[in-house]
Amino acid sequence: MNDRLSYKEKKELPDSVFGLPERREYPMPDAAHVRAAEAYFRYCPEDLKPRLARAILERAKEFGVDVESPAVKDYASR
Repeated sequence: MNDRLSYKEKKELPDSVFGLPERREYPMPDAAHVRAAEAYFRYCPEDLKPRLARAILERAKEFGVDVESPAVKDYASR
C-alpha cells in the first residue's frame, strides 16, 4: 500500500480516520498514512497542529507506528 489515496478512496473514508475530520485532511486509514501524516505535519495550519499531533499519536498507537517527529510530540503535549 502506498500513501496516495485516489479521490474516490478518500471520499469513501469515514471522518474518524482523518487527522482533521472537519476538513477531511490528513487521512490515516493505515500505518502508511500515519507515517505520511507525520511527514506532512509541517504543512498543517499552526492553530490546528496540536489537534493533528494528538490524532497522529492516537492513530500511530493503533497501528504500532513509532512517531519520531519531535514537532509532533511537542505539539501533542500542548
